[in-house]
Amino acid sequence: MNISILCVGKLKESYWRDAVAEYAKRLSKYCKLEIIEVEDEKNPDKSTAGTDKQCMEKEMERLKRYIRGNTYLISMAIEGRKTDSVGFANHISELQVRGESDITFLIGGSLGIASELKQQSRELISFSDMTFPHQVMRVLLLEQIYRAYRILNHEPYHK
Repeated sequence: MNISILCVGKLKESYWRDAVAEYAKRLSKYCKLEIIEVEDEKNPDKSTAGTDKQCMEKEMERLKRYIRGNTYLISMAIEGRKTDSVGFANHISELQVRGESDITFLIGGSLGIASELKQQSRELISFSDMTFPHQVMRVLLLEQIYRAYRILNHEPYHK
């Protein structure tokens, strides 16, 4: 299984990079993981709906360069479907059974993901009704992917 995490923004703090590196190392036993970062667009201090849309569209263009045509695209979005960890694990298993061997998760910037990319996605997933910074979301997503593989392989993992 090939899993890509395509995200807006870089991890500046070493503790976030360390957490991502740790989960990437753990996941190497289960899948081929790729993490791609694109530059976030600077939003003016006094933003409007128009400037917000322009920022998201610029970020979308950067993201689209890395979206492969054969990938199963999942956008992380607050309005997406919610599930528990076992349900998430089962969903990954179902995708594998259906022959989806390439999954890309999108994590947007501070304004989220452009509507066009959400529509292009095969599904939207949400981990909460709360909004998280992209750094936190990246670590949460990696942890849940790792947990999913532990669940699917009937290996112990803390609850």
